[in-house]
Amino acid sequence: MAASTQKSRLGRGLASLIGDGIDQAGLGADAGGQSIPLAVLKPGRFNPRRNFPEAQLKELAASIRERGLVQPLVVRPSSDNTYEIVAGERRWRAAQLANLHSVPVIVRALTDHEAVEIALIENVQREDLNAIEEGEGYKVLIEGHGYTQEDLAKIIGKSRSQLANTLRLLKLPESVQEMVRSGKLSAGHARPLVGRDDADRLAERIVSGGLSVRQVEALTQDRAPAKSKRSKSKDADTRAVESELRDALGLAVEIRKGKGEKGELRIRYTTFEQLDDIYRRLVRRR
Repeated sequence: MAASTQKSRLGRGLASLIGDGIDQAGLGADAGGQSIPLAVLKPGRFNPRRNFPEAQLKELAASIRERGLVQPLVVRPSSDNTYEIVAGERRWRAAQLANLHSVPVIVRALTDHEAVEIALIENVQREDLNAIEEGEGYKVLIEGHGYTQEDLAKIIGKSRSQLANTLRLLKLPESVQEMVRSGKLSAGHARPLVGRDDADRLAERIVSGGLSVRQVEALTQDRAPAKSKRSKSKDADTRAVESELRDALGLAVEIRKGKGEKGELRIRYTTFEQLDDIYRRLVRRR
């Protein structure tokens, strides 16, 4: 399938991928589904979501007992006379807790490529993923299906810097990623730890100390410029400008004078979000 076709289909959302008459926002029960036994359903291989908190499942199960399962699952036939869940695994798990014997489904003959797209889109639209799961889903589409970061960012309605920041979290040690998956650590707390040798230790400190995101950024960023003979000879005006720029940007700033009127302005950032903020200020795009 050509990349341009991939992008246009993904951009139209779930409706275009699953079929005509499907409500992208809800996949309502009137979408022409059928009912099949829970026993012939199995989790999808491409579901980016791996974390299913028990409390949330119980809450959903209680709702299903009260009102039934309104939204059908999207499934595809498997080779062993079963059906693989493409979208709706959480509803399937909750239906088991609610002691249902069958659930409404929409059966579609989908390729692996289409299954990945649908699973990711549904979860992103419903905001059902933690940052690590979301990053893993993006990684599958980029590395396995030919999407660029820029194209995928446009398709899912997020900035490229947001997408890049989410992907960067996959570079964290597995122990830190697990803290993000479990909700102990937010994505904002985890980003400044990317690339640090002491990420594990700092993550434990953040969790045990209940540090805020700003405290974490201050902890991982040296706001003071490196000391040198050149810095000691700076005049009061230069130091004042440095101070004002640091206050305005919230980042480490250093002015290095050269010969005559030449010099360098150095701004240190630690996350792509900070770089994106600097970029937008410089080009005046809000």
